[in-house]
Amino acid sequence: MKKEWRKSEKHYYLPKAKPQIVEVPAFNFFVIDGEGNPNSEAFAEAIGVLYSLSYAIRMSPKKDRAPEGYFEYTVYPLEGIWDLNEKGRAAYDGSFDKANLVYRIMIRQPDFVDASYAAEVLEWTKKEKPHPLLAKAKFEKIEDGPSLQMLHNGPFDNEPETFKIMQAYADAEGLKRKSMVHREIYLSDARKTAQEKLKTVLRFGLD
Repeated sequence: MKKEWRKSEKHYYLPKAKPQIVEVPAFNFFVIDGEGNPNSEAFAEAIGVLYSLSYAIRMSPKKDRAPEGYFEYTVYPLEGIWDLNEKGRAAYDGSFDKANLVYRIMIRQPDFVDASYAAEVLEWTKKEKPHPLLAKAKFEKIEDGPSLQMLHNGPFDNEPETFKIMQAYADAEGLKRKSMVHREIYLSDARKTAQEKLKTVLRFGLD
């Protein structure tokens, strides 16, 4: 049976439009680190590289490259961890210049993918779909742990409104936010979806 994250892992990926506490275990990801405006061409190219790696694994049986334990699955959504650089932190007053953003964008991989197999996938992709950003791609296990999350509906620029709701909930429940770093999980394709219809999971860690 094909594994579909929208059905089997709703608690991580499909929260309601209200704050929800969740314990997020360690997952495997292909990751690319960067800095700057997410509306830039460089950011779009990094996303393309992550999808190239992810689909190389998804379609590996067709090239007799499937690893042990492979099963049919739906490719996981794009995710990003967001922060500000030193300049952005120093100037932060509730708003910020997107040029000062620091990000880790990533796509989760199934549990049957280990570091050794991920290295093979990277080498295949460098030969078959070469791109300079493949040199920056890494395979990592990342654990969010105890977190607060909520579904955000609408434009990315309106996310502060949802974060205010999340912070108010945390304050009321006596929960402490670990840092100003946060995770976003993109349930919609921003290239094909109207801004007002975008759906994004917002999540931040708890102490």
